[in-house]
Amino acid sequence: MLRSFAKGLLTSSVAAARRTMSHSSLSGKVAIVTASTDGIGLAAAQALGKRGAHVVVSSRKQANVDKAVSLLRSEHIQVTGTTCNVGNREDREKLVNLTVKECGGIDILVSNAAVNPFFGNILESTEAVWDKILDVNVKASFLLTKLIVPHMEKRGGGSVVFVSSIAGYQPMQALGPYSVSKTALLGLTRALAPDLANSNIRVNCVAPGIIKTRFSSALWQSEDLVDELKKQLSIKRLGEPEEIGGVIAFLCSDDASYITGETVMVTGGISCRL
Repeated sequence: MLRSFAKGLLTSSVAAARRTMSHSSLSGKVAIVTASTDGIGLAAAQALGKRGAHVVVSSRKQANVDKAVSLLRSEHIQVTGTTCNVGNREDREKLVNLTVKECGGIDILVSNAAVNPFFGNILESTEAVWDKILDVNVKASFLLTKLIVPHMEKRGGGSVVFVSSIAGYQPMQALGPYSVSKTALLGLTRALAPDLANSNIRVNCVAPGIIKTRFSSALWQSEDLVDELKKQLSIKRLGEPEEIGGVIAFLCSDDASYITGETVMVTGGISCRL
């Protein structure tokens, strides 16, 4: 009897483990992650890759792509790399076509690319600044999604994750145009989700707080500024890229199969609402 009980317990444990693995595993999935050679983009590629996805990483510079591909391969992650400026139509098409050719299809898009060429009073920002920020941070996210949707439909569905920012909820001083572009991604998420749900494609968004990346270094390299930021945090430290990558991987997994049109704030407890 004891032997039968132990055997039953072992069988139940194995079955439970398999269910857990099947939900969190992204084996067989193909994921495009833009701006993915460092920071949050690289962390997202690592998180997706470690769960079994074949990740396609990109950056505007070949040297950065090569470095990221080498790192990911050293971590036993299936990876393809290419240069891509998402603000350029030809580059977006090249990214999608290469992925389909090399990997057979597309299941996941993580739209992470962003620029911020302006720092100062928003009234001093020029039309050229607005054009560049909106072209890359907002329009490219939509246009790349539009390119990829037919390929996701061929695979029976997929997942899109936009990377916004806490600045989308609470505009940051001297980062006005950038903040507005991040607010736009919150709306884009809500606008796309109902239409794409009919194709079994989920659309979600992540809004990181202050994360220690090269892109945000101007904010966290000042000790005085960091001390002020920490006063707003429940968790009294800055975030790490891996903490965003994990949330992105969750949203792309079957564990999040009933989540769409949502933005997950990963801010260390800063309270912000639109």
